[in-house]
Amino acid sequence: LGTFTLAIPAKVYAAEGARDALGSLKAAAHRTQRPVYPEHRDLYRRPLTVAELDRFDAVVIDPPRSGAREQATALAECKTPVIAYVSCNPASFARDAKELCDAGWRIDWVQPVGQFRWSTHVELAAKFVRNAPQPSS
Repeated sequence: LGTFTLAIPAKVYAAEGARDALGSLKAAAHRTQRPVYPEHRDLYRRPLTVAELDRFDAVVIDPPRSGAREQATALAECKTPVIAYVSCNPASFARDAKELCDAGWRIDWVQPVGQFRWSTHVELAAKFVRNAPQPSS
């Protein structure tokens, strides 16, 4: 949570389901005087709505292994111009990416990250952007 949140040089809204992680983020944001607005929110049970997402200039999402099926549905329809998606499961990433791409997003880039030496585990980091509107014929 803090790995991404504290690195962003702007106002950040951070939703997190784990209270201990949220408490650590609040303390770190206070200590570093960062404009972070944390909320305890389970995005599986109560994903951000399209209207809430439309207020943001960008979205960074790092879901659990099961992915972000519920949140991806709202992300697919939002007007936010860019989504950064970090995943620890290529299968759930592919499912969520399909949801986004079917709604007019495209993968600008995707980067596998082998951060666990001696392991076959891979993380994925990707940037999604909206497809440019096609000219009328």
